[in-house]
Amino acid sequence: MMLTAIGTMVALGAWSMTPAPVELSDTLAKKKKGEERNVMLNASDANKPREIQIGLPSEDVNVYENGLPAVYSSSVHKLAAHWRSDASLGEVGLMTPSESAILTGNVAYSVNSFSKLGQKDFRGVLNYKTNHFGWQNFDLNVSGSISDEWLYTASMYQNFDPGSFDPQFTDYSDRTQLYHAGLTRLFDKGRLTLKYKFAKSQALGSMVNAAPFIYVGDGSVKELPGFKLGTSSYAPAGGTFTYMDILDGRMKTGRFGDFTGNKSHELALLYDYRFDNGTEWSVNAKYMNAPEANYVDFGGSTISRVTASDNLLREDGTAYEGLVEGRRTWLHFGKVQNALLTTELKKQMGSHGVRLGLNEWFYHLDYHSSSFQWTATATKTPEILTRSEATGDTKYHGFNELSPEYTKGYENKLALYFTDNWQVTPRFRLLYGGRLEYYRMCADQIPYARYAGFHIGDTHTYTDSEGNNQQTVTIEPHRVVKDKLNYAATVQATYNLTSRFGLTADATVTTRFPKISDYAGTGPTEEQYKRVTIPLLRGGVFFKNNWLDVTSMITYISKSNNIDQQNVTKPGTTQSKTTLLIYNIHTLGWTTSAEIDPFKGFHLHALFTYQKPTYDNYFIKSPFEGVPDLNANGNIVKEIPQILAEIDPSYQITPDLRLWLSFRYFGKTYANLTDALYFKGRWETFGGVNWTVNKHLTLGASVVNFLNQKGASGTINGTELLGKEEAAKYNNYTMSGNYLRPFTFELSASIKF
Repeated sequence: MMLTAIGTMVALGAWSMTPAPVELSDTLAKKKKGEERNVMLNASDANKPREIQIGLPSEDVNVYENGLPAVYSSSVHKLAAHWRSDASLGEVGLMTPSESAILTGNVAYSVNSFSKLGQKDFRGVLNYKTNHFGWQNFDLNVSGSISDEWLYTASMYQNFDPGSFDPQFTDYSDRTQLYHAGLTRLFDKGRLTLKYKFAKSQALGSMVNAAPFIYVGDGSVKELPGFKLGTSSYAPAGGTFTYMDILDGRMKTGRFGDFTGNKSHELALLYDYRFDNGTEWSVNAKYMNAPEANYVDFGGSTISRVTASDNLLREDGTAYEGLVEGRRTWLHFGKVQNALLTTELKKQMGSHGVRLGLNEWFYHLDYHSSSFQWTATATKTPEILTRSEATGDTKYHGFNELSPEYTKGYENKLALYFTDNWQVTPRFRLLYGGRLEYYRMCADQIPYARYAGFHIGDTHTYTDSEGNNQQTVTIEPHRVVKDKLNYAATVQATYNLTSRFGLTADATVTTRFPKISDYAGTGPTEEQYKRVTIPLLRGGVFFKNNWLDVTSMITYISKSNNIDQQNVTKPGTTQSKTTLLIYNIHTLGWTTSAEIDPFKGFHLHALFTYQKPTYDNYFIKSPFEGVPDLNANGNIVKEIPQILAEIDPSYQITPDLRLWLSFRYFGKTYANLTDALYFKGRWETFGGVNWTVNKHLTLGASVVNFLNQKGASGTINGTELLGKEEAAKYNNYTMSGNYLRPFTFELSASIKF
């Protein structure tokens, strides 16, 4: 269920340590205008924030709304199905990993957003966006007052995104609707808001983000004849398919695109109060119910060439000859509820800025998935083939053999945290904090290895690798209950040697135990159930004058007992097995970030990061005869580049006209576990112009991927166990994987009234 490194977030100001760093509680409020814009520039997905790497594989997209998780976990209920950066928001900022560790228990760069709650005067805004592929996006907010004591806000978001190609079995790659309504009561010393949100979304997601290409062998790829990366569809034309329901073993039919429905209702209460002594008290609470949280995953394996003798038949019954790929599908069905509350007290006491907070977060999950396999042509809009055998024709097979999942239960976090931002001397500032969290998890899991025909209620006999030690079991859920204590702590120190130059250092450590989502597969055994520890250390120097603000830091981060469920393929075949992995990762990196204002109207942000993320204790016992075991210790972590750079210039041509560009460089990135295959460095590019016509109208034009790069990213399907000695065999070989968003021209208009 289940980009970027230590320094990417510097582009957003998150790492910038100035001579007077602000308190945790004030970090977001003091962001410079436009500093958060890069959060939503995502070269992989136009509808969610980009993932900001910290040198570790991403666990989740962390987004908070009014101090609470927008979605508690996106492992099932996807973030983009419930939250968008739309007109309902008054502010969007970023929390650093240290902030996030103390306030939420997660080490990550986290987007923090705050709702518009209304004001005395009526205000409205209508945003419209479109692109040359036919995307239509409407985003409306109105707010004002009913009386001196009552304010209101209402928003509507409508997204009609056909994508950059026609998937044929649906009109839209993303069709999302969001509705917000809020009512605020003002008091002499505070305010109380009641807010409702309804979300409805259908998005194809990973069904359409993979494509075939020719891997040249030098880290580059080229397009397959007849297939244009980004504008040709690699999703089948549609029709019905057959799958086995993991809950009862019954065979059922469906259509691609009909299993992506999401609906959710959310009711939030927001309360702020200021005491006479200056103490600020806030209570943010919400209940969210998502009776539908469904999505579909597509996967791939090895692409090979077949002839008529392979007995693969087209829809018309004729034999197919050409390139084919073994494809996989996972149908995910979820029901999610959560009740979340965070309350805080904040007070400035002399040179101390103190914060005391409490989280009570409850999450209930009812989730299962079913999987099946099929073979399709490796062409534009592929055709699903039927295998003709003596036992009969087979179109879909391997039902529930590859990582079907099941879990039902809850997890609860009750945490107390504090921070103290202490101005020790005019030159020395110390910020420290801690978090203690009681974590309880109760989950039903199925701890048995999967096989073809796997479902609840089935009886199966397992044997060891030699065919001995037979054990016959009934496939049924088992209850797992855990009561644990998690903790986090941070210390940050900044010392000004002069008014412009200084030293900074900080240390953060966070721990947690396996989450309920880790039990959706076979889950960790009692012996494998271990504490996950993530230490983060960094230190460096900063310099600031009236035109230059530069920070340079050395950073170390690691993660122990990382849990991952990996589907591995026998090289050169479509045979795959699922294995549970528990391993460690550590990363050492150096980052330098600069904010430069050389002359009036011009601003440049520049960032450079070098890092080396490596595996530790990473071992896969090969499930295939003739394929050696994999020991990945010391290998560079796949999908994480060692070199990153960002260059973000902008120029205010006139008070009403602004030109901006964003260049991001991702260095050589390994595309499989053995570091045998890799993608060479690539640029992700964005640019645009914004024109404030008058106080009511703003127009914009922007371009995504204006260099029109055709690069691939992520991993290459079917090569998980491919050894380095075999890599040369795959030069100029047809493979499949993810790709960059194609060249896209966008127009926008914003009307304020």
